[in-house]
Amino acid sequence: MKTDFILDAAQAIQRTILANEHTLESLDREIGDGDHYINMKRGASTVVDMQTELATLSPEAALHKIGLKLLSTIGGASGPLLASFFMSMSKSLKEHGYDSPTKIAAAFAAGVQAIIQRGRANLGEKTMLDVLIPVAAQFESLAALGHDAKFIANALTKTAEAGMRSTKDLIATKGRAAGLGERAIGHIDPGAKSCQLMIEAVCQLV
Repeated sequence: MKTDFILDAAQAIQRTILANEHTLESLDREIGDGDHYINMKRGASTVVDMQTELATLSPEAALHKIGLKLLSTIGGASGPLLASFFMSMSKSLKEHGYDSPTKIAAAFAAGVQAIIQRGRANLGEKTMLDVLIPVAAQFESLAALGHDAKFIANALTKTAEAGMRSTKDLIATKGRAAGLGERAIGHIDPGAKSCQLMIEAVCQLV
């Protein structure tokens, strides 16, 4: 992983968030707080605005700085969760390196684990983790088997899509949607959708 890839990924994420404004706002109006798109747009735009500053940094330093910035930029629950993801990923890269798919996969998994701990949530609770946990597990598995980056990216795109769609049939136990009980069934979680979009955007760069 190189810093240039992180910068390209930030731009791709911003494009996909902006392009899916209607989708994300509609999903959030149904079962969320109504501010998910605004927060994601703000976060994505903030990272893109940091490009000149980030370009001079190592990958782990760039991810750490992104995490710190998102912590102070994104409102609601998303800010601390995404900040934890980037900062934990940065720590893993710093400790173990980033010169192989297995090390990058381990860093991604460390970031997801940080979200699990910070959000006190897990698989099956109708959150972004229904996308992130399966993606992290598959990333580590495929990297360990020695598959190339293109193969892994294609597989992760499909897994993210499946994870996002799985939230439609789940009862929410976290966040505002938890108060809806069974009324949340039939609606895709907006956080899961935004994560799926971001993962797809990044994988398309590979």
